[in-house]
Amino acid sequence: MERSVVGIDIGTHRILVLVGEVGEHGDVRIVGVGRVPAKGIKKGVVVNVAQATAAIAEAVELAEQSSGYQIERGYVGVTGVHITSRNSTGVVGVSRRDRGIGADDVDRVLEAAGAIVLPQNQELVHILPRTYTVDGQDGVRNPLGMHGFRLEVEAHVVMGSSTALQNLRKCVRDAGIQIGELVLTSMAAGNSVLTENEKEMGVVLVDIGEGTTDIAIFIEGTVWHTKSLPIGGEYITNDIAIGLRLPSQVAERVKLSHGHAVSNQVAEDERFTVSPYGEGNPIPVPRWRLAEIVQARGEEILESVLQEIKRSGYDGLLPAGLVLCGGTAQLPGIRDLARSIFELPVQIGVPKDISGLTDKVSGPDAAVAVGLVKWTPMWEEGGGWRTVKTPWFKRAGGWFRNLLPS
Repeated sequence: MERSVVGIDIGTHRILVLVGEVGEHGDVRIVGVGRVPAKGIKKGVVVNVAQATAAIAEAVELAEQSSGYQIERGYVGVTGVHITSRNSTGVVGVSRRDRGIGADDVDRVLEAAGAIVLPQNQELVHILPRTYTVDGQDGVRNPLGMHGFRLEVEAHVVMGSSTALQNLRKCVRDAGIQIGELVLTSMAAGNSVLTENEKEMGVVLVDIGEGTTDIAIFIEGTVWHTKSLPIGGEYITNDIAIGLRLPSQVAERVKLSHGHAVSNQVAEDERFTVSPYGEGNPIPVPRWRLAEIVQARGEEILESVLQEIKRSGYDGLLPAGLVLCGGTAQLPGIRDLARSIFELPVQIGVPKDISGLTDKVSGPDAAVAVGLVKWTPMWEEGGGWRTVKTPWFKRAGGWFRNLLPS
C-alpha cells in the first residue's frame, strides 16, 4: 500500500517541495515538484518571516498542482551555523531482565544521553545513537531483545538555536503545513545519495548549498560528526560579481552557465559575453578569468571542509572518501578540485533509488529534498531505523525523534 510523503527543503537560493509515494518496501516515486526562488532566507536562517512564508506557500502550491495531492504535512530540512553538535553517553539499568532489552530501555538510555546542559537559547534537534554496549559488550547496533543488566549508548546530539527553529516552524505553519519533523539537512542528503556500504566503511557527505556547507561524517553505518559552515555557493557568486563588475543575479547566471572550478581545464580562447556595470553593450570575457575566481573561492570552501574533518579527528577513518552534493556540486571541475585538496576518492552524489519525475530531481541539488521524502520509511518497523518518542522530549519543549540503527 502506497502513501504520500512530503519533503520541504528551504534553502538560501531556492525552496524545493517534493511529493513522493512510498511503497511497502520503501521504494519512492516522486509525483510532485514545487521549486521557487527563496525569499527571506539567509544562510539557511529565516530573516524575513513574511517573505519566507509566501515563498514556502508558493512552492507547496506548485507541488500540489503537479501531484494532485493536498499537502497538509511535511518533513522540513534544517541547517545554518546555529546548528551545533556534540557526542554524549548514557547509561541505564535494564528494567525487565527476564524479557531482555525493550524499547522502553532504549528510550531511557537515549534520554540519559540527551540529558546534557544545553547552552542558552538552544534546543535539541536529534539524538543519533552511534553504538550500544550491553554488560561491557560493545559494538552493538541493535540491543532490542538482548539480555543484560546494564545498557549504555554513545550518541551524537544535534542542537540548534531556539529562535531560529521557532522562526522556521512559524513560516512553515503559516504556509498551512504541519511539520512532521525537523531533519538536519546533511542527514537527509546522506539518506538520499549515500550507500549503506559507504556509510559502513567511512565517508564524508559534503552538501555545498548557496548559503552554507553542511558536513556529516558517517562511520560504521551511522553519524559520528556534523557541522554547518557559513560559506557556500553565494560566496563564489559574490566574488564573480565583484571581479567582473556584474549585478548579483547576472553573476549567478554566469556561474551556472560558464563557471568551471579548475582554470587550467578551460581553453584560453573560450569567451562569453556579458554586460558589466558601466558598459552599454555586452563585452567578451575570457572563460579562464571566470574560472580563476571560481577556483579560488572553491578552494577556500573545500579547505574549510578539510580543516573541519581534521578537527573531528576522524580524517584517518574515511576510505570511502567524500561525496559532494548541493547546487555547487554541479560546477564543472569541482570533483577534480576536491580530489586535489583531500587526496581521497570523490564522487558527485545524486539521489538514488527513486522513480517518477526523476528528470526534475536527478541532480545533486535535489539531494536534501529527496532525502526528506525517503526519511519516513527509515522509521518503519524493520526499515533499518526506529523512532523513539519519550515524555522527556515533550517536556523539553518539542517533539523529537531518535533513530535506532538496526
